[in-house]
Amino acid sequence: MAAISRYPIPPLDDLPEDVRERILAVQEQTGFVPNIFLGLAHRPDEFRAFFAYHDALMEKASGLSKAEREMIVVATSNANQCQYCVVAHGAILRVRAKNPLIADQVAINYRKADLTPRQSAMLDFALKVSQEAYAVHEADFETLRGHGFTDADIWDIGAIAAFFAMSNRLANMTSLRPNDEFYLLGRIPKQK
Repeated sequence: MAAISRYPIPPLDDLPEDVRERILAVQEQTGFVPNIFLGLAHRPDEFRAFFAYHDALMEKASGLSKAEREMIVVATSNANQCQYCVVAHGAILRVRAKNPLIADQVAINYRKADLTPRQSAMLDFALKVSQEAYAVHEADFETLRGHGFTDADIWDIGAIAAFFAMSNRLANMTSLRPNDEFYLLGRIPKQK
């Protein structure tokens, strides 16, 4: 089996208790351990900081739905050519949107995806932050406000795009491999 990262994966028993507990909790919830948890585990302080910021952006109450937040991750990760994040967050998007088609549409070309004009404007801004943040202008904010986004929502869009730009670069640098489980997640209905 191919390595999941260029960096060593420490045994769970060697990890600080809080890091090990977080990994085991995710495993219990999902049935597997997403490789990002294992890939970051050899640097416990960075693991904690990464997931604290991730959770602050992706799990809080917001004017963005959880599916919309995942759309931002998938679209910007595709632009950054991050296989791990496109595959992993594509799976989460399919589950959160309850739509087996949306992740592939957003990853390949969100401009042709089955999105609302509001979501398209959101992704236009997210891509601009991800690829050319230096060019963000007040007009971009006005466009988003015209679609009903608040300034807090706009911050969230930009922060998610920026955070995952960093995450994409780490995943690419480490050659982080997506878990096989992600490929089918949310594509077919669960058996009852």
